[in-house]
Amino acid sequence: MRAATRACVVALTVGLVAGSPAPSSGAAPRASDGGRAAPVQVVAKGLNSPFGLSAARNGSIVVAQSGAGQVTLIRRDGSRRTLVSDAAGVAAVASRGKWVWSVIGGPAPDGPPVGGAYGPSKVLRTNLDTGQTTVIADLLQYELDNNPDGQVQEVDGQPVDALSNPFAMTLTPRNLLVADGGANAVLRVNPTSGRVSTFFVPPTVKTKPCLADGAQANPGTVGCDPVPTGVDWRNGRAWVSTLGAEVPGAGRIYKLTGRGEIARSWRGLDSPTGLAVGPGGAVYYSQVFFGGPPGPGVDINKLGRIVRVLPDGDVETFKASQPTGLLFERGKFHASTRSLNPGKGRVVRIPISKFR
Repeated sequence: MRAATRACVVALTVGLVAGSPAPSSGAAPRASDGGRAAPVQVVAKGLNSPFGLSAARNGSIVVAQSGAGQVTLIRRDGSRRTLVSDAAGVAAVASRGKWVWSVIGGPAPDGPPVGGAYGPSKVLRTNLDTGQTTVIADLLQYELDNNPDGQVQEVDGQPVDALSNPFAMTLTPRNLLVADGGANAVLRVNPTSGRVSTFFVPPTVKTKPCLADGAQANPGTVGCDPVPTGVDWRNGRAWVSTLGAEVPGAGRIYKLTGRGEIARSWRGLDSPTGLAVGPGGAVYYSQVFFGGPPGPGVDINKLGRIVRVLPDGDVETFKASQPTGLLFERGKFHASTRSLNPGKGRVVRIPISKFR
């Protein structure tokens, strides 16, 4: 992965290219029903770079506060409990019963150190009852040992490939699935033993812009790196969103079988980030810098949106400020927003009627 893409996957603050104002799938937006939409509800505010979200027991939500280096439990009454601290760059979470898993991103070039007490690219498991946190997997070591995408990792002793930058995670009945943007792979992690294996390696994108001079990520690689940044699981299927090395139209969403084989794909997307699949089969993805890119004189709070792709192919959108993580909890749709505005991040509940 190119260094610029590596940086934005980790911190989402460098060079993420936004798309055109048109819906990314090219389909016409579906008309609203014209009714009065319910208000967006703020579940939590004052967060520091909230990225990944997960439903937890008793109707709580777990959020990865990347900037604060914390995994935070938000209870239904709005109270909070810090589950993990000193984990700078924590990017994603998953939960089941008394367990919460989290994953830490990888280092960005010239960026702040990540990992804190645990180190980068680690998968952590926390016991909600005891509060104990342990490291169960090292995704960077897995990349060094296995190199799922097969790209050249170094030349003359110098790294040319972003090795491991996990950004999203979900839980299947048996395993964790981690979208590792640096490894260009979705990794399968046993939630108990921590054993790591490769679940899916998205294909390199070979659209015309991705074949232009300078688009190739590494020596010997032809086309744009896929860069998986979102993953979800529903009804025995996995969905994966890929950033497409920030090249407009090179983003993808893949629907996979339980064995990691492509069953369907959505193409021509502009830098999809987070991903969630709704109970009715609609696919939701966030575009953290839609309307950008950010820069001098640009109000970052005006950037971003969430796209809803309906089963019939129609597209609806909702304007949201810097959205990243997406979640359905008890049938309600949630997003982490203002994710790049330190101390002002939010988790919000968005009525589906808001999409138009």
